[in-house]
Amino acid sequence: MNIDVAGSINSGQVFLWDRYGNTWYGINGQNVLAVGSSGRIRSYLGTGTDFFRRRDDMGVILESISRDGRVKKAVKKYPGLRILDQDPFQCLISFIISSNSNIQKIRSCLGKLVQRLGEKVEFEGRVFSLFPDADRIAGATAGEIQGCGVGYRAGFVRDAARMVRDGRLDIEEIKKADYYDAMEAILSVPGVGSKVADCVMLFSLDKLDAFPLDRWMLRILEKYRGRFKPDTKTITKRQYGMLHEELVGYFGPYAGYAQQFLFKMERDDYQKGWL
Repeated sequence: MNIDVAGSINSGQVFLWDRYGNTWYGINGQNVLAVGSSGRIRSYLGTGTDFFRRRDDMGVILESISRDGRVKKAVKKYPGLRILDQDPFQCLISFIISSNSNIQKIRSCLGKLVQRLGEKVEFEGRVFSLFPDADRIAGATAGEIQGCGVGYRAGFVRDAARMVRDGRLDIEEIKKADYYDAMEAILSVPGVGSKVADCVMLFSLDKLDAFPLDRWMLRILEKYRGRFKPDTKTITKRQYGMLHEELVGYFGPYAGYAQQFLFKMERDDYQKGWL
């Protein structure tokens, strides 16, 4: 199946991407990726990457999630939409910064972070700043991180980096864990809630049953006439967990794909900006 490169990049999963001519360039951890309209990837490191998750059996996935009418409509509208397989540390920091913000602000903050703390490299005639690793962010001053415009999240960003650096948050082990153990591990990071944890799991840790719930998704779920309606406006950790079980029970084991198709359609219908 063909991959919609622009549509997948412009779906709220990644932020450090820009298009030059017919090519998209993006920072993915310690690498720079260049992607043309065909989906073929070139990289600064010269290594292979399954960034668009070609390993996923999309025939099986789309058939499974299209049992729901709204998802089926979204699949027809965006047949080439894909979940992206990102660098986990970059994904974690990106979504910590994303809390209570918008895509343009997130892009601005992350852009400043890589400019201030990332290593500069040249690739295909352009200069890029790689995403700073855990050691670099953990050793940064509060002022350096605060100066990136992240506000109150500065401490959370540095705490997360220190947990990864010190091995208290072992990303490779979390990747092997099931959804529930992975959720608990990520929630141990200060400033991380269930929605951020779900984003990290879905977009970088291979957990296709993760279903991030934010105001956009709650707005979408309201259209299911109370089927998934939480009891209160603010969702508690317990309510989030119960809602997740309901959603996976309804959408199936690839619920994360269903979420992404619905999220993309809702944002586009409201003509909200992407990259």
